[in-house]
Amino acid sequence: MSLIEKRTLYAAALATSTRAAAGGGEAWSDGLGRRLGAALQPAAVALILPACLVVAWAAASRSGGLPEQILPDPRLVLDSLRELWQSGDLLYDMQVSLLRVAEGFAVGGSIGIGLGIVMGLSPRLQLHLEPLFLAISQVPTLGWIPLLILLVGIDEGLKVTVIAWSACIPVTLNTYKGIRGVPAAYRDVGRVLTFGAWPTLTKIVLPGAVPAIFAGIREGLSNSWQTLVGVELFASSEGLGYLMVWGRQLFQLDLVIVGMIVIGTIGLLLNLVLERVERRLLRWRLEPLR
Repeated sequence: MSLIEKRTLYAAALATSTRAAAGGGEAWSDGLGRRLGAALQPAAVALILPACLVVAWAAASRSGGLPEQILPDPRLVLDSLRELWQSGDLLYDMQVSLLRVAEGFAVGGSIGIGLGIVMGLSPRLQLHLEPLFLAISQVPTLGWIPLLILLVGIDEGLKVTVIAWSACIPVTLNTYKGIRGVPAAYRDVGRVLTFGAWPTLTKIVLPGAVPAIFAGIREGLSNSWQTLVGVELFASSEGLGYLMVWGRQLFQLDLVIVGMIVIGTIGLLLNLVLERVERRLLRWRLEPLR
């Protein structure tokens, strides 16, 4: 083969590899664009209604139909949010509220999971405790505050106790239902594999009950966050609930709306975190056939 022929073949091979690389790069970029579009589309759709509400809110406040003390302008709310953040007051109130929820939910959730497991594994204990828990769950959590004040006082212990109470009930009931709802065939597999009581619980029963347990945890955390605001509205000198009370007392509705926005945003983020943790724990489940 002559030198000219070798150079011709080399140029043709180089051009082919360049086109293949360009095509692969385009395919990769197209795939990345499709993935980003699929990820951003739900978020964009979810923002449509809030954006419409903000536009309607701004139009109603600027029309002058309602005084500023009742419906403040969104720009005033944004300015108040910025001022509270820059001063550090908002961050401090957020930390106080989150710490209260963390303490109360940790206590109530731990007790709820323990009681739910015991009730699910012991039909006799479930027979005694389930009616009591069902009756207690019908009473609003804030309805227990007068009694709890007599028992624990009105200081920080009251807030943590009420939050723990609000988390314990749904976690207990959902954990119990999840344990009882594990198919008997799963337990039969454990017996075939000669599992003892502890391996059966940790490798079969609890993994099978994870969806119900997490449903209870999410409901308990939501109850804890809502109860926190109610308790802080009732008796507190710091926290997001107190910020709303302070704004109402000063007839500054912009502070109240700031508190509502922050509370709703934090609650949404907590729920999203639990959803992600639940998906990671349920990776072992098979996807349904299509």
